[in-house]
Amino acid sequence: MNIAGAEYSNKASSGVRHCHRSNKVDPISAYLPTSLRPVVGPISHNKATRIEDAADDGDGDRLSKLPNDLLLNILERVDTLDALRACFLSKQMLKLPTLLSQLFLSAGSIPGHHDSARVFRPSEVLRTNRAVAHVTDNILSTRSPEITISKLKIKFVLTQHESLTIGKSVARAMAIQKVGAAEFEVTTDKAYKICSPADFLHFGKQFNDFVGACPDAFAGLTRLWLRNMRFGEFDIPNILSTCKLLESLRLSHCDSGIHSVLQVEHAQLAELEIDQGKFERVELICLPKLQRVRYNNWCSYEDPLYFGFAPQLSKLILTKTAVRSQKTLELSQLLANVSSISDLHLDFRSEKIWVLPECPKLLTPVLSKLQHVNLDHLPEGCDLAWTMFILEAAPSLKELCITLWDHWCIMATDNEFRKKYGFCEKIDMKWKPYAPDFKHKNLAKLTIYGFQPDDNLLRYIRSVMEHAVNMAEISLHDRKVCVSCSDLDSEIKDKFCTSRYPRTAEKRKQTTEEFFVYMTSLALVQGGALEGAS
Repeated sequence: MNIAGAEYSNKASSGVRHCHRSNKVDPISAYLPTSLRPVVGPISHNKATRIEDAADDGDGDRLSKLPNDLLLNILERVDTLDALRACFLSKQMLKLPTLLSQLFLSAGSIPGHHDSARVFRPSEVLRTNRAVAHVTDNILSTRSPEITISKLKIKFVLTQHESLTIGKSVARAMAIQKVGAAEFEVTTDKAYKICSPADFLHFGKQFNDFVGACPDAFAGLTRLWLRNMRFGEFDIPNILSTCKLLESLRLSHCDSGIHSVLQVEHAQLAELEIDQGKFERVELICLPKLQRVRYNNWCSYEDPLYFGFAPQLSKLILTKTAVRSQKTLELSQLLANVSSISDLHLDFRSEKIWVLPECPKLLTPVLSKLQHVNLDHLPEGCDLAWTMFILEAAPSLKELCITLWDHWCIMATDNEFRKKYGFCEKIDMKWKPYAPDFKHKNLAKLTIYGFQPDDNLLRYIRSVMEHAVNMAEISLHDRKVCVSCSDLDSEIKDKFCTSRYPRTAEKRKQTTEEFFVYMTSLALVQGGALEGAS
């Protein structure tokens, strides 16, 4: 759900809130000033009735018979505000909030936030944001220093007073007690789509001021996620130097200006994720513990990443909606300084293929340790022969997963728009094998989503089987299902091609027999060659 510029995931929890028929005081109110108490909201009548009846049934409170460690285990599985709302149901539970070892506080935890159909007003989020700040302050200030906080995660909107309250509370807690994993997820009171350039700059300055006011809190963070901010040239490196323990950084719609270059150096950072933004290039200068990089939709017309010293990098995820004018990536150049990649995920968003098939002599030095490859959102009907260049260049490859999908709800569908911005029509990638008779000894599993029983795919599978001499499993599935696609206009739906995936046992048997006609050797075809039919 998108609230006030933030995307909040609905955490699986009971969503227990204050019951109208109860005269008991909601314990969350003890952590809030009177002006903020209405944010708590009512408990679902049916849930509260059932739980209260269980608590009052028989002799004494049945909840009080549960040991504290079990109650804490239950409460730590839900949003902390929801946990506080539940605590009024038992006198024993009133003392538990200060004993929690895991705290998850979110400005998205509005009463009723578990209802995905409900639309929330920005004012509701900001009120809950104030509640998050006060609850954070009060819980952390009343805890015993002897109780370790194993995980502290706070999602909040960047507002001056609430941010400072949260930052200073966390800093005090870090100074007097042990805090394990500490995470800030910071968003803005405007959604990305309605932010002006001035807004991005304002939010960037506001965040810099926040870091400057609470350096001790940021010095202890292990994870940080920022949204909708534009910084100065040296701001992000300065933030990283303050966050000395940071292990994970995610930047969504953040940059240092259009066509800016971001240089990243950090001793502890293990994970870097960038969603869009206007960087010309991100240079990973010195990251000795970096293991995972994900870059989603860069705007550069050149290589989006430069890898300097990143000896432990093992997983690379690249997602791009490419147009005709944008450069085709050459993996041999992009990964010239990296030979440790074992997991490669390329997502083409149902548009142009933006990676260039290269000869094994150039690629093998950088793909020699590659074991898992996922090629996602390839256009339906495209010739897959070009993907064989990966097999030629990656002798350690064990699994190859391909998803064929014209995913219309993420594609540009207006013809004039596509022409104006240079979107490509479907064109097969040209490729010729450099070693037509090469044998691959490690590829053991091939998975295809969006399988259709046509000559194009059967020919491709046969080619893979001829080269992968130790293939153990082929798993073929129908198209993936997207609920949002069902809400598209009928004009777009008319473009959908009906799936010819064999859904009956008889059809699957027939297709399996065709496999054996096409292929002379096959160790195992799981589930009768076909899986995923429904």
